[in-house]
Amino acid sequence: MRERLTKSDVKKIQEEIEHRKLVERKELIEAVKEARSHGDLSENFEYHAAKKEKNRNESRIHYLERMLKTAEIVEDHSKNDEVGLNNTVEIYCEDDKETETYRIVTSVRGSSLNGLISIESPLGKAVLGKKEGERAYVKVNESTGYYVVIKKIIKTQDEAEDKIRSY
Repeated sequence: MRERLTKSDVKKIQEEIEHRKLVERKELIEAVKEARSHGDLSENFEYHAAKKEKNRNESRIHYLERMLKTAEIVEDHSKNDEVGLNNTVEIYCEDDKETETYRIVTSVRGSSLNGLISIESPLGKAVLGKKEGERAYVKVNESTGYYVVIKKIIKTQDEAEDKIRSY
């Protein structure tokens, strides 16, 4: 599946790749060299830990580069009165009789525990493009779902606070 990213997401990913290549890679190579100099590699925990961390960094670089190659760039085309990408939305859940607040983001920044809901999630798909006061059906699976009401939309353009999830 192609990741749906904003231009800001792409920029942050490119910055992370550059940091990992220019800063972390050098530090990790030095850590491996230092640990290797401590003697017998078969019993050298520091060497194995340094090597593992170096490999984890390289894997992350490859993962991010692959993500950028296959990414689909998305933009917010919502109207001023509609829920759009990077907007904060206050939602009333009819079943729970509770109001919750979420920010609608791309999947790489989604983190429901932090109030960031992906445009790919059932809730994100249901509320995208809706207006204040509208009711939306959140389809969880073929036989289950629930209704929410859009209480408030806060239009935001700034993505600076959001972080790309680290895997």
